[in-house]
Amino acid sequence: MKKQLIALLALTLFLSLKTVTAQTGTIRGFIYEKETGEPLPFTNVYLNATNYGAATDINGYYNITRLKPGNYTIIVTNLGYDSLAIPVTVKENEIITKKLYLEKSAKILNTVTVTAERQDMRREIKASVTKITPKTMSKLPTIGNDADLAQVLQIVPGVVFTGDQGGQLYIRGGSPIQNKVLLDGMTIYNPFHSIGLFSVFDSDIIRNADVYTGGFGAEYGGRISSVMDISTRDGNKKGFEGKLSSSTFGSKLLLEGPIKKAETIGAGGSSSYIFSGKTSYLEESSKLLYTYIDSGGLPFNYTDLYGKISLNGNNGSKVNLFGFKFNDKVNYQAVSDLNWNTYGMGANVILVPAGSTVLMKINTSYSNYEIQLKEVDLLPRYSKISGYNLGLEFVYFFGKDEFNYGFETNGYATDYTFYSSVGRLISDAQNTTELGGFFKYKHTIKDKSGKNEKLLIEPSIRIQYYASLPELSPEPRLGMKYNINDFLRIKFATGMYSQNFISANSDRDVVNLFYGFLSGPDNLQDEFDGKEVNTKLQKSNHFILGCELDVTNEIIINIEGYYKRNTQMTNINRNKLFDDVGANYDKLDYFKKDFIIEKGDAYGADILIKYNHKRIFVWAVYSLGYVTRFDGYLNYVPHYDRRHNVNLVGSYNFGKTLKWEFDVRWNLGSGFPFTQTQGFYENVPFYNGINTDYTTINGNLGILYSDLNKGRLPYYHRLDATLKRTFEFTERNVLEISIGITNIYNRDNIFYFDRIKHERVDQLPFMPSMGLNFKF
Repeated sequence: MKKQLIALLALTLFLSLKTVTAQTGTIRGFIYEKETGEPLPFTNVYLNATNYGAATDINGYYNITRLKPGNYTIIVTNLGYDSLAIPVTVKENEIITKKLYLEKSAKILNTVTVTAERQDMRREIKASVTKITPKTMSKLPTIGNDADLAQVLQIVPGVVFTGDQGGQLYIRGGSPIQNKVLLDGMTIYNPFHSIGLFSVFDSDIIRNADVYTGGFGAEYGGRISSVMDISTRDGNKKGFEGKLSSSTFGSKLLLEGPIKKAETIGAGGSSSYIFSGKTSYLEESSKLLYTYIDSGGLPFNYTDLYGKISLNGNNGSKVNLFGFKFNDKVNYQAVSDLNWNTYGMGANVILVPAGSTVLMKINTSYSNYEIQLKEVDLLPRYSKISGYNLGLEFVYFFGKDEFNYGFETNGYATDYTFYSSVGRLISDAQNTTELGGFFKYKHTIKDKSGKNEKLLIEPSIRIQYYASLPELSPEPRLGMKYNINDFLRIKFATGMYSQNFISANSDRDVVNLFYGFLSGPDNLQDEFDGKEVNTKLQKSNHFILGCELDVTNEIIINIEGYYKRNTQMTNINRNKLFDDVGANYDKLDYFKKDFIIEKGDAYGADILIKYNHKRIFVWAVYSLGYVTRFDGYLNYVPHYDRRHNVNLVGSYNFGKTLKWEFDVRWNLGSGFPFTQTQGFYENVPFYNGINTDYTTINGNLGILYSDLNKGRLPYYHRLDATLKRTFEFTERNVLEISIGITNIYNRDNIFYFDRIKHERVDQLPFMPSMGLNFKF
């Protein structure tokens, strides 16, 4: 391990010196939207009549290195914007910084090409990653009046949702606790509200969201299944604007504008702000509009607040300060009280040093999450987690190649109380620290002509240290892409992953509503499956193979197969019968440990077909998945094992000026497994041990369960549609009216089953909605 670290540090030093000693020039900078001053990610920047070029990152940053001295013309292109051409002279050992601004195209585009997307696919490996932009979100049916990230994530290949209520996200066999969600670098512990139609994020402030369903690079750590990395806009730097929204579900207010404007375009610093607040009044509105669902109203309540201030320097360097506060509260028919609260604050910094081609990124944040569930006639569950993170990353550019390395530290405090299905108390409070470092190098090999990318190789390694255990986890990872020709590409990714967080939820529940957080359990068994246990971490190995095919300019097909080998996982011990004390030394760990070790596999395939031509957009996804578990004695499937999942999305713009839009989505999912009920019995609590008079004491209702998760719920399917009309009064004052229907054919999809009352609770039925959006 020491030799590996020394070699990586030597490579870092070599690459750093190489950037200084190279006798060439560099052009770098940022691309912004002229109207608002917002960075424009994924914009093509290249030098005319040469093979030099780059695409801007999420911050609008580009860097073109190893340029021979001479005169060039910078060409900047982005779909929906007028192209820009700027002459520039490059001198030896000179670093030129250019902040450039693109104007929106005045023409109405009746045709759409995928040239830019295809170029991006040739330059990036993109194994098991889906990029979500505001344009993608706008093509989905809206429930209420605004597109929501929760609804968009449901159509991502490999993603499974529990439905309208519950709002849980499962990604290629990974449970919610195994999915890392980042908002501007901050960890979000629960991104979805209890009514699964809505997330905590305002879609209007999202700049981009990358969803990694597996095989992600070494810059991410601490999770073994997936990563969702969300970045938000900086706010309008040129003028004040806002948006007011209202629907039958809730309302929203968005405000943004400059604090200090730049003195001239492209020169001088600036600052801006953006604020978003949204809330639900469904509990009140449903008493008037949806009495046929529940005469007492639909008791879903939430409030989401987010604010951000952006300070921008003259050369593009910037500091972002942000904070959030989200809460959720709901009373189900079979649940007395479920509520959670979360808040956080943080900052990130982008530094562009004047005398170096390196790009520096710094981020720090703190967040807190607390959830409590009180069920009728059952014991309460409670969980709290708070933590900080601090990260530092360096990015170097060498022509088409790129080298990243960075460091990260995370600290967490967890407090947790849970009762198993047999009434045994499991509780713990811990503090833990995680340290991580990573190195990643992206190398591009061109074809014989030297003009096109042929092979992309991206090796990386992460060294993750868990201080509370203590344990060091080296995690090598690799991504590759081979461009067979202009239309067909093969990609591959693999890696090793670890995490310390575990979730405690009852596998006996038909639908799980509560997810608690616990870090670093140290009372695991000594042996598992006949072998000595030598780690307390959860670990997984990912293998992904896929291909991308451009059938035409308008049709793209993406096919991926995946295999996640979960070599060790930690689960709550649903079989605990005895306390783990010296008096029970002769009892098996399987019956006295709070948590037990398991292993299992998740494997399957995803197919995505995209069609984008003129006024029509189609997105079709089919996912086949298998998830298995083994706890040392029993082979079973977890409650989120969905075999088949289909998502069909269509969008059509019509009218002379394309002011009308019709969106539709249909989802089909095979039934989740659940544990059936065999019978009931009187569970007598022996509070006084053998002195308890069982003839007079009142017992509790006990449940006899059948074999674990041998039953299957019915298939889930639902059709949604939305019709929108836009009215432009002025360039800035725009009104949008939308009418939508959720569950058009009124399918009875099961949500929850009350074992005690033997009553079935369904998901939302036929549910019309109307919304208004006014931009000013």
